[in-house]
Amino acid sequence: MLKEERKQFILNEVRIHSRVLLTDLASLLKVSVDTVRRDIKELDKENKLKKVHGGAVSLGFDYYHIPSHQVYSIEKKAAIAEKAIHLLKDGQVILLSGGTTNLELAKRLPHKLHLTCFTPSLSIAIQLLSKKNVEVIFIGGRVSKDSQITVGGSAINMLSEIKVDLCFLGTNSIHPRDGLTEFDWEIVQLKKAMIHSSKKIISPSISEKLGSLQRYKICGPEEIDILITELEPWDSKLEPFKNLNIQLL
Repeated sequence: MLKEERKQFILNEVRIHSRVLLTDLASLLKVSVDTVRRDIKELDKENKLKKVHGGAVSLGFDYYHIPSHQVYSIEKKAAIAEKAIHLLKDGQVILLSGGTTNLELAKRLPHKLHLTCFTPSLSIAIQLLSKKNVEVIFIGGRVSKDSQITVGGSAINMLSEIKVDLCFLGTNSIHPRDGLTEFDWEIVQLKKAMIHSSKKIISPSISEKLGSLQRYKICGPEEIDILITELEPWDSKLEPFKNLNIQLL
């Protein structure tokens, strides 16, 4: 694979999954970690992604410093957010994980809707402060600088004391056999706690993530109640999920 082809592959992976590891990219590309590291340094200098320890994150992952129109697949994420809004009712208690799709949902919540919203995401909590009828409860703890969400024991302990109506659980990858997966062990533990704290689990995911797989498992497909994509429910890309007792929106 030529260098430019390799860099384009890296950029596509970062855009779809928001965060990638050097070791995973090296394995996929069948090159050395040093080669991938050099490619990522160049892409960082070209302002196409952000280099972080052990890997890279998309520019859209830095919610505070990038316009919405520069977030990858923003139109698809906006379509998912609009579908998600129809699941909400006055008086519900909900839980929002981090991620640009959930951030779109937070932005688009109708101002007249009365909700209580728990979140470990700094950017989502700040966004929700503009919604006068939404009570915002931030799940505190140590803040991950890469993901801008709280992780660790304090956040998990707080989650153990609640049981929300709906959890909108963003994820790195979703697979019809292996369910939701991530490569960050601490975030996996946080999301497992979010599942235990919720009556219903909703997975909002752009279609590019369907069928993808990471190293650490959050939950099996049987724990997902609703899968929301930008696709129509009868789209052939959703065929592997149609016999899993998951509602497709």
